[in-house]
Amino acid sequence: MTGADAGTLALAGLAVGLEPRLADPAVLDAATRAVVDWFGATVAGSVMAPAELLTAALVEDGTGDARLVPGGRAAPTRVAALVNATASHTAEMDDIYREGIYHPGSPTVAAALALAQHRGASGLDLLEAVAVGYEVGDRIAETVNPAHYRFWHTTGTVGTLGAAAAAARLLGLDVERFAHALATATTMAAGLQQAFRSDAMSKPLHAGHAAEAGLLAAMAAAKGFTGALDILEGEVGFGAAMAASPDWAKATAAPGGRLAITRATVKNHSCCGHTFAAVDAALRLRADGLRAEDVDSIEVRTYTTATKVAGVADPRTAFEAKFSNAYCVAAAVALGSVRLRAFEPNALADKTIRDLVSRTTVVADDAMEELFPGRRCATVVVTDRSGETRVAERTTRKGDPDDPLTDGELAEKFADLVAPVIGEAATERLSAALWSLASNPAVRDLPLGEDS
Repeated sequence: MTGADAGTLALAGLAVGLEPRLADPAVLDAATRAVVDWFGATVAGSVMAPAELLTAALVEDGTGDARLVPGGRAAPTRVAALVNATASHTAEMDDIYREGIYHPGSPTVAAALALAQHRGASGLDLLEAVAVGYEVGDRIAETVNPAHYRFWHTTGTVGTLGAAAAAARLLGLDVERFAHALATATTMAAGLQQAFRSDAMSKPLHAGHAAEAGLLAAMAAAKGFTGALDILEGEVGFGAAMAASPDWAKATAAPGGRLAITRATVKNHSCCGHTFAAVDAALRLRADGLRAEDVDSIEVRTYTTATKVAGVADPRTAFEAKFSNAYCVAAAVALGSVRLRAFEPNALADKTIRDLVSRTTVVADDAMEELFPGRRCATVVVTDRSGETRVAERTTRKGDPDDPLTDGELAEKFADLVAPVIGEAATERLSAALWSLASNPAVRDLPLGEDS
């Protein structure tokens, strides 16, 4: 196997070879869940500043072959992919591939949806493209991490390749052109960790750029545009520059295994995924009777990466709070939920939550870090005012493949995110259309309008 054969060509061959497996009901069901979940996150994020500002900057005359979520406003295909993907990553409710430290849905579904609308594709076409995009992106993410995640935001980098793969599937590219799409996408992959170590809008834009760049790479490849086929494994390529020279054979290993889209984590909380295990533990203590007024002190022990990425000790903005284990645990104890309302101004200023944050310490646990990223663990230890200690441990997160949300719980999450934006009747129409997407003859006809 030559260097080129070990990289983009091998991945393209694997992706094209998925064809007979895409009709598997389990795969289509997982892809449907992924699209439903993406729409929920996107609608919620559409009314937040990043997507609104990009729409104002880029969507001028309301013309184009694709549509913005949720209102259905027309936009050019690449612009729709960029804006929708940015919206989907803003509310921190988009899905995760745990082993790859990666949010595949935001860039992948956004790119696939925009292109499907542009081409007049069916719901089944969209679902199959999403499954292919997840497979390629998730495999690359797992191959390059955790080393890649030290400096790079996987959703912005690897997401570019996931988006390109989904688009390449919709375009029906052969192996060679599919490989060139991946190669061109790779050289446009970007997104630095520093962008979300402070309050800024760049993090969701990473997903938007990934969707647009991946779509561009695939559309160009369809017309014969070429990329460097050894860009993943070359001596100055992606792996060497951004991932400590990983073993690229891992990216195409076990081609007959369970498809990646069936192993997605569905977020249950509206914050950084590195807080989830601790939040779940805190919610268990609350379910067992703990109340905010009982608390003298809280200690959160979790994996080291979580203390670095979500280690804001005294958050003052919604952005900072979403990346604060201390705040998210305090909100869980005080409110019983860490969804969108936990990050509204009244919650951020709530005296009870602020007092709990001041009583919370977050400690890195080396043993838990050794299990990362395949396991996301946390232990929450609460000492109450009588001196009694209460402990809750989590070795996974609610929503992970080993503790998944049911379809009913996912539908509840969708309604919780969407109804406040477009109204209950429109939410019900959109939900019904999405859950039956496999039988939809034209994606561009999805009911995206708001209630009258």
